[in-house]
Amino acid sequence: MNVDGKPERTIRVAADGAGVEIIDQTQLPFAFVRRRLGNLEETAEAISAMRVRGAPLIGVAAAYGLALAMRDDPSEAGVSAACQRLMATRPTAVNLRWALGRVRASVRGLPEGERAQRAWARAGELADADVVTCRALAEHGLRLLEKRAAERRDGGPLQVLTHCNAGWLATVDWGTALAPLYLAHDSGLPVHVWVDETRPRNQGASLTAWELAQHGVPHTLVADNAGGHLMQRGQVDCCLVGTDRTTAAGDVCNKIGTYLKALAARDNGVPFYAAVPSASIDWSIGCAGDVPIEERDADELTRVAGRSADGRMMEVSLVPDGTRVANPAFDVTPARLVSALITERGVCDASPEGLERLFPAQAR
Repeated sequence: MNVDGKPERTIRVAADGAGVEIIDQTQLPFAFVRRRLGNLEETAEAISAMRVRGAPLIGVAAAYGLALAMRDDPSEAGVSAACQRLMATRPTAVNLRWALGRVRASVRGLPEGERAQRAWARAGELADADVVTCRALAEHGLRLLEKRAAERRDGGPLQVLTHCNAGWLATVDWGTALAPLYLAHDSGLPVHVWVDETRPRNQGASLTAWELAQHGVPHTLVADNAGGHLMQRGQVDCCLVGTDRTTAAGDVCNKIGTYLKALAARDNGVPFYAAVPSASIDWSIGCAGDVPIEERDADELTRVAGRSADGRMMEVSLVPDGTRVANPAFDVTPARLVSALITERGVCDASPEGLERLFPAQAR
């Protein structure tokens, strides 16, 4: 995707080949900053602090982090310790485990002296594959949006509500839930996006709104709790969200607040779609209650950073001192509330049978 007209990826190999450069997403939307990651700890910190975020990007970043770790210690014990360190950073996003497993498998049986180079190459392959996956998902999603647009009788733009950020910032490029919208816009299909602010990290307000503006897609920022009101008034044609982990039964784990949007969508007869690359499907879990839910730091809920009227960056407290805080980062939308899953292999029902139709080998 483009930033100020220049093609960018969220993660890239540094010019000297000794590290990777990421877009530090904690600096957006006020500053576009590249940050270098040169070892395991820097990578783990970037994932944990959400300098990189979004399940697909977390997976690729972790793959590079494991390769960097092997440069320092390619032994079996070293590889195991590095995997454990990275796995602990974001426990909900299944792509992290998926990517680490593939990098580890690629070096199994190799002499220690060859492991780092092979792991580095494998991480690059995963990065490129993510771009291909997201583009294919976008094309399947576009056809779904075209069908929804054809059902509008007034000829107005397709009204889509999204939650959190599932654009190219959450992947290596293209994105998941926003990718079909980019293709729709580029193809001339009129679209308008309702952007949830997505408290407490404000990924909708700070990231999705920024992305859509960079691409020229019409959008309007709304408070998280405005979605139901918009649906009641007939101002939403469909909801389209991403996922951090989808179960084998079709339950969708996504940023906290997604479940409430799905409930409102069901009550108002609004289709609710989830964009699900196959790397985000956890075939080992068939029950929504088994999805691990990350509990984030209280400061994310009680404090907020922004830019003052005179241009200074500042952080302020939002609540009385001593307020007790719970900050679950995700919730799970039951499959029964999901109208369809959009994958790189096509669109399917949110059910074991639907997923098995597209992914027979994995489902078995």
